[in-house]
Amino acid sequence: MSDLPTPVTDPTEALSHQLTTLMEQVTALSQRVTHLENKLLLIPDIDRYGKLQDLLKQGQLKEADLETTQIILDTAAMGRDELSPEIIAKFPCTTLTVIDRLWRTYSEERFGFSIQLEIYQQGGGSIDTLRTQDRKVMGKFAQTVGWLVEGELQFPNYDNWDFSLQAPRGCFPAIWWRSPYGLKMVTFFFSRLMECNI
Repeated sequence: MSDLPTPVTDPTEALSHQLTTLMEQVTALSQRVTHLENKLLLIPDIDRYGKLQDLLKQGQLKEADLETTQIILDTAAMGRDELSPEIIAKFPCTTLTVIDRLWRTYSEERFGFSIQLEIYQQGGGSIDTLRTQDRKVMGKFAQTVGWLVEGELQFPNYDNWDFSLQAPRGCFPAIWWRSPYGLKMVTFFFSRLMECNI
């Protein structure tokens, strides 16, 4: 007795079988194209993002966090050493997307702007809480990502942070958030993430 499959003799069955096989191949090809597109998105500009990618790949999160700040400043502030909410309101979506994708990819989906926005929204954050600059919702976000110690932002203790994948989910990128504009900067930034569909 042969182990070969029984040949399909009915033309309708044969056509159906061929169609099913073709659909499976199209699905597999579509998944491969999506995967390749995602990889290409990671490095649209090797000069701008290559160092960040290398640092994240090597697990050097503190250096990657500082490099993220440098990219943001270089992109938006034109040589200045701080950002304003007005600059963030117009910040390029492509830059935010690439930075987010790099952080998410190399942190196993633990860190990145989209992770921070997700945590903010899970804590009750919305466009309305951003408009009203709801401190309670923002405080809940900061507590969840580990930025609060006894009710105070712990940026002054930045050098003592846990710069590993065991750090609180969503805590990175972090240091660029340090701003003299406080809650206003956060409000503008989260609003920009929403506008960019990050």
